[in-house]
Amino acid sequence: MSLLLALALIACDLSASAGLVETPTVPAEVVEIIPSDLPTQTPTETLTPTFTPTPTDTPTPLPTDTPTPTQTSTVSLTPTDTPTPTITPTPTVTPTPTYSLPTITVKEQANCRYGPGKAYLYAWGMYAGDTGVVWGRNGAGTWLWIQPEKITYQCWISTSVVDVVGDIFTVRVAAVRLPQTTLYGPPKWVKAIRKDDQVIVTWAKVSMTEDDYRGYLIEAYVCQDKNLVWMAVAIDGTRYTFTDESGCSEPSSGKLYAVDKHGYTKPVKIPWP
Repeated sequence: MSLLLALALIACDLSASAGLVETPTVPAEVVEIIPSDLPTQTPTETLTPTFTPTPTDTPTPLPTDTPTPTQTSTVSLTPTDTPTPTITPTPTVTPTPTYSLPTITVKEQANCRYGPGKAYLYAWGMYAGDTGVVWGRNGAGTWLWIQPEKITYQCWISTSVVDVVGDIFTVRVAAVRLPQTTLYGPPKWVKAIRKDDQVIVTWAKVSMTEDDYRGYLIEAYVCQDKNLVWMAVAIDGTRYTFTDESGCSEPSSGKLYAVDKHGYTKPVKIPWP
């Protein structure tokens, strides 16, 4: 095509130079190369944006009615699922009978003492008609440890001088609780020697004022008739002799106190032979 166009231009120039004016004829070949035959620029089609709908939230399907844990728990706890526990009947409680202590009424004037025997200092004087409650007794029941109605402490009284309401053997055997003095010390140089069935106990004198002095006390277990016998002895002096036989299953023993009007010193164990 470039060659044809060049030839046409040359022909035009020759005609002009010859003085010929004529309308140039466009060769057929040239006609074919007019712009109409050239590729035209097709305007680019403006693309209208296609609206793509934004996907909406896909609805989540609602769950089917699933029992909540509470519902499940409720269902599992229905009486049909849980066995009913067997009820064990409560045992019948047998009422404990009311226990009442024996009581005493004094028949005649008597001394209530610090221990179960006349060897002990008296703690309180009692008169006919006085009353008290029995809290304890000695082993034989010949002395009672009572709470008199008129005082706040306890003492011992002989069963022979009181009338008793109740069984004294329902109460315990009570221990002897002696009041202690702080003015004097216990006896010293305590000794014991045996001569056949006789046991002689000696000790050194404890110095006291005449007003305070109440002698000495020995509490002893001695063997007599093959039985171990308990006794309490008040002594005015520094020597005492016991009859202590053989044949008992347990050994004899004893302890010694010095006594003033306020009470008893700490005891000293007798080295029983």
